[in-house]
Amino acid sequence: MQHLVDVRSPAEFQTGHAPGAINFPVEQLAIQLDAGLAMATDDEITVYCAAGGRAGVAKTLLERAGYLHVTNGGGLSNML
Repeated sequence: MQHLVDVRSPAEFQTGHAPGAINFPVEQLAIQLDAGLAMATDDEITVYCAAGGRAGVAKTLLERAGYLHVTNGGGLSNML
């Protein structure tokens, strides 16, 4: 299964996001990982933010949590 994850803030997400994206703000991602995400560790996950920096942090967090196929999609403009 494939997932497109917007790791920007909820306010940024509401101003516009890639079609089909779900919002997991990077600041809350570690907590959400502890609670258990609704994604399998072998799913394909693409994370993005405004420019790619927060997506890089999210990619590292997901990989450390055992997710195997995580891609940094960069900024929102790359996803549109």
